[in-house]
This record gives sequence, structure tokens and C-alpha cells, in this order.
Amino acid sequence: MDSLVLKTSVLAWFVRLVFRTSNSSICEELQLIGLGLDVVGSKYDPINNQKSHLWSTLVSNGFCMFDLRITRPRGGINEWLHWLPVSLHKKLDYVVRQICVYSHVLFTSGGKKIASLPSINCSSVGLSSVLEADVKQIVSMAHKTFEKDGPLLVVASGRDTISVASSIRRLASDYVFVVQIQHPRTRLDRFDMVITPRHDYYPLTPQAQEQIPKFLRPWITPREPPGRNVVLTIGALHQIDSTALRSAAKTWHDEFASLSKPLLVVNVGGPTSHCRYGLDLARQLIAYLQNTLLSCGTVRISFSRRTPEKVSKIIVKELGDHPKVFIWDGEEPNPHLGHLAWADAFVITADSISMLSEACSTGKPVYVMGSELCKWKFADFHNTLKERGLVRPFTGCVDLSESWSYPPLNDTADAASKIHQALAERGWTLRA
Repeated sequence: MDSLVLKTSVLAWFVRLVFRTSNSSICEELQLIGLGLDVVGSKYDPINNQKSHLWSTLVSNGFCMFDLRITRPRGGINEWLHWLPVSLHKKLDYVVRQICVYSHVLFTSGGKKIASLPSINCSSVGLSSVLEADVKQIVSMAHKTFEKDGPLLVVASGRDTISVASSIRRLASDYVFVVQIQHPRTRLDRFDMVITPRHDYYPLTPQAQEQIPKFLRPWITPREPPGRNVVLTIGALHQIDSTALRSAAKTWHDEFASLSKPLLVVNVGGPTSHCRYGLDLARQLIAYLQNTLLSCGTVRISFSRRTPEKVSKIIVKELGDHPKVFIWDGEEPNPHLGHLAWADAFVITADSISMLSEACSTGKPVYVMGSELCKWKFADFHNTLKERGLVRPFTGCVDLSESWSYPPLNDTADAASKIHQALAERGWTLRA
């Protein structure tokens, strides 16, 4: 197969880490995409599947896409075993479950047969249509379909997909192109490409090295600067681009078009290990917003699932009755996309890299609350945003009638371009 052509067709955006949780399991989604790669002159019938958003930038004519899941046991002692590789975790969980079964038989059932414990898989949580990722089956498919349909593009996201994705590449390196989203910490040469935020490499900077005791430095990852197969983004990958914003603007027109301008959207997250805050920041945010209300027409506030109840309660108490303020109650539909499309400016707490990344993809003013409280690589992320002119601190002295802008953050499209280039280097020509 000297010359392979990737007949492209836009797939909906990039693969983001998807957690599906229940009392029994965590499922991390691994995207297996069989792209329309075939010998020049052969035919390939495209399947239009709108699923993940990098592919809308990546490809635009044809592919087969499969969603495969990786399930990690949960409950009991399993909550302490998430540091284990998934395969080992599953085997250990199986042994523990069998011991529990036989112990129950011996000591409480008098030797009578009892019903087996419920199977741990995602069918119990509404994911019966999503198959479990099986390395052998994927490798076999890659070999069998290569001559007809071309290589497979495997995109994996999250820690629990690392062993599966790396095994696929090890066993079928000539038939697959494996992309790992989020830094796998060690042995990046196991993947064709790794896409990760640049602040993941903060531990290698002189500032970070000064913060790490010498005896711990050998244990802090990453240990080496990014290699040729590493694509660095500024923020998190997401689905927001000009097309998504135009679509959201139409969808939410009836609710937002009549609102008084300028419209300020406030997104409140929750404290993290590297960005701690509590009621003090909430009270400061309230005071700043009360000052800002003089220059804006409408303020819409949203909380995340991580927002502490004490924080949301005090904000609702102090601002909930103001005629210019609307606070989303958490009920569907979620107005998040409408906010991104219709807002004139944003105020976002510093803890959420995802919310900031999305807001910075609009090109609109983004004000950050509490970045001075962030440490380690979170602080590095905020410094990068400030240096690039994407954000400004929220001080309460903001005049929203004076707008400002910047080139929108476009990490997903940039990552897609890098994948295009890498595929081309392997002799696979991308064709619109």
C-alpha cells in the first residue's frame, strides 16, 4: 500500500474524557475510529456519524467509528485501588469477589449454591450498547481490514485507557495510528501522538524545580521535555468553535435575544487541590459583581457540580433577588452553550481549566476570579492565559461598556492540524 488516501468527512469534534459513574463501575470512553483510508482508486462508502469534535476539524468525508469502553471496578476497597492498572485491578477484584462468594457459601449458606454477584459492566448503567474494549479483537480487526479500508485511528483519553491504547499500537503498529489525550506520565514512545496541555510540563521549569525537594525530583513526572510526538495545547480540548457558537445562538435566541445588554455570564466552579478557596472568595465575588451591575444590563450565574453548597447559598442569598440577576437552578436544559454564544463578557473562577478554555475560544472578554490562589501547574496555566492577553483579573472595577478582544483560543483545530501532518508523514494523504 504505497499510497493511501484518507477520504475525509468531518466528524463532530475531539474526543474528550467521558466518565460514566455508578455504584458499580467507572467507564472511560475509548474512541476507535476506522478512517476512510484506502488505496487510491478503490471505493469507500462513508458513514456519517456526528460524535466527537476534533474530527469535524480533522476529517470530512468518511470513516467508521466505534465507541468502546473501559470499565474499572468500584465500591468498597476498589476506591483505594485506582492507582493500579485496569487489567490488574479487574483480576484482583475478581479474586476478591470469588473469595467473598465462597466465604458466604461456607459460613452462611451451609454449602448451598447462591446467586453469583452482579456483573460489573456498563450495561447496568445504561451503556449496554457500548462494547468493552478488547485489545485482541481490535488488533485482529486492524489486520483484517487494513487492505480494504486502511488503517485505524485510535483515540484514547484518560488514565485507564493508557494500557489498552499502548497495547494496540505495540501489536499493530503498522496498521494503526494511536493518539493519547492527557499525559500518560511515562514512556510516551508507546503512542504515535500524545496531546496534552503545556502546563503538564510545568514540573520541568526552574520555578517548579525550586519548589520540589531534591529527593523528590526523580519521582515527579514528566521527567523529560516534550518529544516530537507530543502536541501541546494551552487549555483543555472541547467542542466550542465558531460553528458551534452560531448554532447555539440560534437555539437559544428566544431566551437571550431580549435580555438587556451587556450580558455578563458568571461561572462558579469549586475548589481543587491546587486552587483552594471558600466563602472569602465568594463574598469578594459578590462585592465585585454588585459594583459591576452598574455597567451591565444582565448577569446570569451558573454553578458547577463542584461548587460547595455554602458558596452557592451565599451567592443566591445576596444576589438572587436583584432584578438584573438570573441564577440557573441546575435544571435542564443547561444554558451553557447559550451563555457562550450570547454573553458579552465572562467572569469565571480560576479553578476550572475547561470553563476558561471554552470561554477563551469565543474571543470575548474573560475575567478570572481567584487566580492568585492557584498553585503549581494551575498557576502556570493562568500565567499563560494572561501573557497571551486572553484573560484579565476580575477586580470589581470593570466597565462592561468598554469591550476588548483577542484571537480566539483554537486548541482543537491546532491539534487536528498536527494529526493531519503526522498522518501525511506516514504516507497517508488527506483529501477534502
